[in-house]
Amino acid sequence: MDYKVMYGQWLDNPYFDEETKAELKAIAGDEKEIEDRFYMDLEFGTAGLRGVIGAGTNRMNIYTVRKATQGLANYILSVGGEGKGVAIAFDSRHMSPEFADEAALCLAANGIKAYVFESLRPTPELSYAVRRLGCIAGINITASHNPPEYNGYKVYWEDGAQITPPHDTGIMDEVKKVTDYATVKTMDKDAAVAAGMYQQIGADIDDPYIAELKSLVLHQDCIDAVKDDLTIVYTPLHGTGNIPVRRVLKELGFTKVYVVPEQELPNGDFPTVSYPNPETEEAFELGLKLGEKVNADLILATDPDADRLGVYVKDSKTGEYHSLTGNMSGCLIGDYVISQRKERDGFLPADGAFIKSIVSTNMADAIAKYYGIQLIEVLTGFKFIGQQILKFETEGKGTYLFGMEESYGCLTGTYARDKDAVVASMTLCEAAAYYKTKNMTLWDAMIGMYERYGYYNDHVESITLKGIEGLAKIQEIMNTLRAEAPKEIGGYAVTAVRDYKTGVITDTATGKETPTGLPASNVLYYELTDDAWVCVRPSGTEPKVKFYLGVKGTSLEDAEGKSKELGAKVLGMIQKMI
Repeated sequence: MDYKVMYGQWLDNPYFDEETKAELKAIAGDEKEIEDRFYMDLEFGTAGLRGVIGAGTNRMNIYTVRKATQGLANYILSVGGEGKGVAIAFDSRHMSPEFADEAALCLAANGIKAYVFESLRPTPELSYAVRRLGCIAGINITASHNPPEYNGYKVYWEDGAQITPPHDTGIMDEVKKVTDYATVKTMDKDAAVAAGMYQQIGADIDDPYIAELKSLVLHQDCIDAVKDDLTIVYTPLHGTGNIPVRRVLKELGFTKVYVVPEQELPNGDFPTVSYPNPETEEAFELGLKLGEKVNADLILATDPDADRLGVYVKDSKTGEYHSLTGNMSGCLIGDYVISQRKERDGFLPADGAFIKSIVSTNMADAIAKYYGIQLIEVLTGFKFIGQQILKFETEGKGTYLFGMEESYGCLTGTYARDKDAVVASMTLCEAAAYYKTKNMTLWDAMIGMYERYGYYNDHVESITLKGIEGLAKIQEIMNTLRAEAPKEIGGYAVTAVRDYKTGVITDTATGKETPTGLPASNVLYYELTDDAWVCVRPSGTEPKVKFYLGVKGTSLEDAEGKSKELGAKVLGMIQKMI
């Protein structure tokens, strides 16, 4: 339908509230804005919804949330899962509590019980709640680390992971079938509560969730030995991590935990940062100031929904703080967990596995090889790691030891099926305590890993291409690369091309083709000489095409130089296509 017609329908239809209509009347005459709000329905993708808050079909609002939930409800009814209920969590963003209630009341009106957290909670706790309560699905209202004008809607299935095939396409199809907003069901909240279809949850999930985390501690003895000497600075970046991270650290015995006061309380404006991303230097400005003041051993930052962890660690030799990328912190935590499980038990399971996404560092491969465990690669998105854990459980083969992805996310344990910055914070603090008993810092441990496994350096470049034209250009880039595979990139020869869309790995020397063994995805991966690689994929949540790069050097400086050079050459190659 023409965007102008749709705009007119929203203005004229009595179904839409007056506040929404007033917002739309305010943009009358702004053709570009009207087009952007109505040229498409906010796409329900494999992760759910994510978009700018506002009125219109291409925005996050109560109507698009209801529409998505009606589609989800229809799918749940089609598979006979309505008796199990749906768990719902939300973060500190604008409209998050309202969107959570709208989703709950739509489900209730469809005869599906909603279990709604009383206040904001982290994403991983929602993942845990789905399994704890035996729900058919879960909904989390969050836009993760996006700018403040965004919100989102993530859907989980009964295994606690974000939706994967066949449920993702099944739900998407049902959402697409909902074309008339007025057919979407809802009901009064008091009536839903009275009917037992809306139930508030809180401590009944919090307490067992924290207990699960504490059960994963490998060296309480080390924590006890240095709990008064290890200094930790933490910032929740105005998000959901504040209470659970502080709680678990306190219950383990850490006494010197300092929270950045300016970023402690929930605030959907995220006033201290341009956007709340623990991957950025900006997110740590206040934390570093406090860290220097209290002489912190490590500085932690979690994103608003507390599934990603950013870290700075102190170099005792120079006194400076080093930032750890998601690849670095993931490998540091993974190596600690795997090595200490082996030390504690005297062995590792014969079917033990380290799982990583295809765009994560090759250091993970080196760690797995060193400990004689399996390295399993999955598509980008932690849900595929969750899917692998489920496969282990259902087939009775495979023991999950650790999982990570480069985007600052990892999971220790199988109580949840999404990345968990709360457990990552806990485990990294435990590791810091362990190394401190050996007169080492986390930075010393990181350097030790480089010396053992090799000097890997990995980073991400991206190009933002907004709007309708941007989407077309991103597709054009992927089509060009697919049709004309480069023979070399940045001075490295391409040894193999993995096309995850066709599911084929092509050896460039022999032309031999082998299957990727992974589901179809619009991703291209180039294996290069000297253990280098480049991976290209459109972002699933932002108007970007991302370029993941990895190199191996002879030192930290050498690896960093090679990484920057490769990144510049990749961007130069792509700019010629735009």
